[in-house]
Amino acid sequence: MRAMALHAPGEPLRPVELPDPEPGPGQRLLRVLACGVCRTDLHIVDGESDVGAQDRGRIVPGHQIVGEDVATGERVGVPWLGWTDGTCRFCASGRENLCDAARFTGLDIDGGYAELAVADARFCFPLPDAFNDLQAAPLLCAGLIGHRCLRMTGDAARLGLYGFGAAAHIVAQVARWQGRRVFAFTSPGDERTQEFARGLGAEWAGGSDERPPEELDAAILFAPVGALVPAALRAVGKGGVVVCGGIHMSDIPSFPYEALWGERVVRSVANLTREDGRELLRIAAEVPVTTSVTTYPLERANDALDDLRHGRFKGAAVVVPSE
Repeated sequence: MRAMALHAPGEPLRPVELPDPEPGPGQRLLRVLACGVCRTDLHIVDGESDVGAQDRGRIVPGHQIVGEDVATGERVGVPWLGWTDGTCRFCASGRENLCDAARFTGLDIDGGYAELAVADARFCFPLPDAFNDLQAAPLLCAGLIGHRCLRMTGDAARLGLYGFGAAAHIVAQVARWQGRRVFAFTSPGDERTQEFARGLGAEWAGGSDERPPEELDAAILFAPVGALVPAALRAVGKGGVVVCGGIHMSDIPSFPYEALWGERVVRSVANLTREDGRELLRIAAEVPVTTSVTTYPLERANDALDDLRHGRFKGAAVVVPSE
């Protein structure tokens, strides 16, 4: 099969020919129909965090897989969390996203930047017919992590979204459907993305260096920029929560205790649970969520990652293995 593989952090992906994978017990062999491109892929490729390719050998990235079961023809989605032991204290308490033995799609398990993939049957989600392959792919991480972040904001009525990319463009639609008010923050001067955010229901959109016109109840940070944490804390009112939704973020600068005081909360979100997946896919079909996608053939996966790095597209990127 054809695939795009990472051999060392900081290097471009290389096109490779690999033996067709063979499913083991409890696994499904999938023909990859589409695979979303995630900022986590970028962090892995760039070696920006401890989830890089160091000492792991070759990696086939990609963890927003829409695939067709070769044996049954069923269309399923495969997310970032690809395997858990099911027995540790985290799994036993409904927090499988924190399992210490977890294995991740596109990192520990070869992912969807390929023509075929093998996935644990327990972590394959049936996909709503309402979404075609391209539309469904971004839901499997951008949507899932965004949904988990949104739940962490409780009943916050005034919601700030810092970084309006793949995850935020989905979260904004769900938040508006829930009756929340959305305020979008982009790179300063990025008027195109601000207009995109307003088109998806944001009542205000401005630069991340600006203060919103009203005090926020909560903020979600999708941009991996640590300096935005104190900025978001100053934008939320007393009792507000700032949720950091990425797997990697630059260092958070020091800030006065006054910015945190008033029972404000800063918290991170890690991975997802299968319940997150089932809930988000159900809600996305009800809204219904519209995903904005830019497609790339498999061999142009490096271009997709570079365009993500530089914010050259709106919404999400999707790699399509078929020629």
